[in-house]
Amino acid sequence: MTPATAETIYAEAKKRMKTSVETLKKEMAAIRTGRANVGILDTLHVEYYGASMPLSQLASVSVPEPSMLMIAPFDKTAIKAIETAILKSDLGLNPGNDGNVVRLPIPALTQDRRKDLTKLVNKQGEEIKTAIRNVRRDANEDVKRLEKDKQSPLSEDAAKKSLELIQKLTDDSIKEVEEIVKHKDAEILKI
Repeated sequence: MTPATAETIYAEAKKRMKTSVETLKKEMAAIRTGRANVGILDTLHVEYYGASMPLSQLASVSVPEPSMLMIAPFDKTAIKAIETAILKSDLGLNPGNDGNVVRLPIPALTQDRRKDLTKLVNKQGEEIKTAIRNVRRDANEDVKRLEKDKQSPLSEDAAKKSLELIQKLTDDSIKEVEEIVKHKDAEILKI
């Protein structure tokens, strides 16, 4: 393993923070709003011929109108399995089919449900911000450990500069998380 440098510590912190933000984006896509969004089905798995498969491997999903998802299975025999998976999921949606496609109407959200969803969105945002701060803490500890190491070429000034860069990276990542949460809140509350 190569010895740690300020640059590798920064690069690793940046990668971990970016991963946290990407995770939040995926979680936000899976939260249902009043509009049809294929992202709400990303985590759906269907029991098909004894195996659990992601819906995306069994069917194509489209949005023919703002309050409807249409699921066109590649194999028509999968329709029942897809409907069952949707009913068993926590999406709270009722599928219907015409023998060729599964239609999934997206009902309008009640005001209480909108409030619950905004709480969930904000909670997930806070969890990701905590994860980002943990990455910052780990990176700062690594820089300080590197500075104290007698064999390290990292000076006090270089360590200070590294800590500042890590803090800026943290601030930028948290700002991005706040923008994602704000956007999703607005999407949920839009009637």
